[in-house]
Amino acid sequence: MSQPRETGSMEYLLGQICKLHHARAHALLEELGLYRGQPRLLCALYEGEGIAHGELADRLRVTPATITKMIQRMEKAGFVERHADPADQRVSRVYLTEAGHAVRAAMDRALGTLEGESLAGLTEAERLQLYALLLRVRDNLAYAVEACAPAWTIDEKELHLT
Repeated sequence: MSQPRETGSMEYLLGQICKLHHARAHALLEELGLYRGQPRLLCALYEGEGIAHGELADRLRVTPATITKMIQRMEKAGFVERHADPADQRVSRVYLTEAGHAVRAAMDRALGTLEGESLAGLTEAERLQLYALLLRVRDNLAYAVEACAPAWTIDEKELHLT
């Protein structure tokens, strides 16, 4: 007897994987005082500090409102600070604090743990194959979304594709 379409579909399986990955990421990052989307922002700042809000939003492919909320939350937690651009006071630039620099190693370990747990039992060849297949699925969906975007009015930034 085959599984019902709902529970045997790729959509259902991917949904379960995403939900479980989100829950585990939340648990690991919460111990560090971080939330799930924040490591990407920290990584952008590790590459170079003093990035303006708008540029961060573009790099992370999120809306300016989302980046503002992320920065406010991270500022409150003590990981980042904002300073007005000396050349243009209307522009706010984001910098890491000492705590923002200090959390890097622990964050990398937590994300490594998440990846290790997610891929446990897979050989290196299977990991590479899975990665290649997931890239193809992502690219297929990105193409489909882009092709249909005018009809669906989808904002690509909201998809968080990187």
